[in-house]
Amino acid sequence: MLATKTIEKKTLIILGSGCAGLTAAIYSARAALRPLVIDGNQQGGQLTTTTDIENFPGFPDGIGGYDLVDRMRKQAERFGATFASDHIHSMRQENGIFCLEGITTTYEVRAIIVATGASPCPLNIPGETKYFGGNGVSVCATCDGAFYRGKEVAVIGGGDSAVVEAIFLTRFCSKVYLIHRRNTLRASVPMIQRVMDNQKVQIIWDSVLVEILGDGQRVTGLQIRNVKTGVEQRLPCHGVFIAVGHKPNSDFATGTIPLDAKGYFIARADDASRSPVEGVFLAGDCSDSLYQQAIIAAGAGARAAIAAERWLMEL
Repeated sequence: MLATKTIEKKTLIILGSGCAGLTAAIYSARAALRPLVIDGNQQGGQLTTTTDIENFPGFPDGIGGYDLVDRMRKQAERFGATFASDHIHSMRQENGIFCLEGITTTYEVRAIIVATGASPCPLNIPGETKYFGGNGVSVCATCDGAFYRGKEVAVIGGGDSAVVEAIFLTRFCSKVYLIHRRNTLRASVPMIQRVMDNQKVQIIWDSVLVEILGDGQRVTGLQIRNVKTGVEQRLPCHGVFIAVGHKPNSDFATGTIPLDAKGYFIARADDASRSPVEGVFLAGDCSDSLYQQAIIAAGAGARAAIAAERWLMEL
């Protein structure tokens, strides 16, 4: 006999516990909305996998990703936010009330702040997981590029994101390899021209990364294969930045909240914090395919919480 799901009724639920979700929790809890934060698949979001953060204001000596998220969580709890270790797999709207289906609980709520983030698309190759997060594998040049000052690194990808990462890394690194599986880049023409003109960038065409090599502690090189000849070679380097795209964590909302062609939540034209669906507010990487930075996500979380508070007060 199947167990009956528990039903919880709330005024405000925040989906996601990264920088966007936790900042929204701090603001909405201080406004006495008593928000419930549902952690999702990864408590604390992507930031918890980052060893050192040096560009978040207020920490001149840097701070670990887990430590930053932990501080924000405790701050939200101090003001009355509560947390649930659950994952929402689907949702629907009935008579102005949202029904969120979790693993063991169904949540009924009037307003939602969606801050579910986006997950970097993995390569699923040997060494990727082992050296991820401060050991040589990264998905964010803005976050980690300065740690490779004077060293040789590689960027995997051929779109605008990969090209932007490669150009940014030339500020710090002695050489940047841009590895792309085709013989032409998919980036915009101006960006292609910029990367082609940069003397620090060497493009390796028609090649894929098959293994990330290391000494057990950090990355020491890459094993790459030419897709046309099948010939493999080892490329010495100290870091690799994977830029083959992100996938927003939005599948649960399909059919209920509008998404764009890539799966990102669509905001209203007059307010980036609000979905076209009344009662749904947006924050962080799940609705931001451009910046994807912790500080921007935090600001978006604050904005979404203020918008949700005003909307609830108007009801």
